[in-house]
Amino acid sequence: MPFFPSMPEDATTKHVFTAYPEIYSHWACVSEAILRGPSPLTPAHRELIGAYVSSLNACQYCYGGHRAAAELFGVPPQTIDGLINDLASAPIESKLRPILAFVKKLTLTPTRMTKADADAVFTAGWDEAALHSAIAVCCLFSFMNRLVEAHGIKADRASFTERGRKHVEMGYVAQYEAAVGSAIRAASN
Repeated sequence: MPFFPSMPEDATTKHVFTAYPEIYSHWACVSEAILRGPSPLTPAHRELIGAYVSSLNACQYCYGGHRAAAELFGVPPQTIDGLINDLASAPIESKLRPILAFVKKLTLTPTRMTKADADAVFTAGWDEAALHSAIAVCCLFSFMNRLVEAHGIKADRASFTERGRKHVEMGYVAQYEAAVGSAIRAASN
């Protein structure tokens, strides 16, 4: 049950966005830019990072929907399971491992980040744009995980596949416009 009396028992992020369109109309655009805009990281990589960060933060609501999106983009379930269980032995592209190590450390111990963490990403062949993209995804999900948990929004496992499908097929601005309708359009003018 959500913590806010104005929200229904089955509250989702759309209820938060609807209540505060002056904020979340912009957030939808930011989410779209980070997760679907130009980046050296594919949308599959970015959804995987989002699911991973959400798992590290124990946010089942975000983890479930974004894991489903990563899978729809072609990330094998065993890759995600392996990553969640142990980054060091996970069946992932070796080039991606330092990026995932970076976002893990940024999520769990942000004040311990060092130049060596960034250098490991660069040594693997990624450029600054790729690292920035990974950082932006990590920040986006850390924010959303806290927004969800602080409002008392609970995961509905039955909705994960459908939410993942919407993430892949609609992106983020279109989902929020469909959920919130004219409130987003009015706030963005």
